[in-house]
Amino acid sequence: MTESRELVAHPHGPRPYAGAAVFGGVIWACGQVPARRDGSVPEEIDEQVRVALDNLEDTLRAAGGSLRTLLKLTVFLADLGEFDVYHQAYLDRFAGIDLPPRTTVQVAGFRGTKRIEIDAVAAVGSEETNRHED
Repeated sequence: MTESRELVAHPHGPRPYAGAAVFGGVIWACGQVPARRDGSVPEEIDEQVRVALDNLEDTLRAAGGSLRTLLKLTVFLADLGEFDVYHQAYLDRFAGIDLPPRTTVQVAGFRGTKRIEIDAVAAVGSEETNRHED
């Protein structure tokens, strides 16, 4: 039997692209930016991190996953000079969750005032079935 991919609509409304694709039990999320549902973007990088991760969580849930099922993150920053503030906001958001592998790179720029984008791959599954048991 051939498995087919499932495209998941963007959880914040119509976009010209899917919010995620699911194939073989893996979720491939679209890049998550720090835009709120109303289109506004926070000014400070720590708040941009929080909003981008909230958007990621919404996308993963819509596709059948969660932050706990993350397999890999790639984070694009406009300025690696903001790494320490970004990293602390990241750690705060993932408190109590095993951290997935992550790559962080600087990019030349983003549209508007966005300074971060997060690309993620996750497994399909619930938080309960993917908790690490000690």
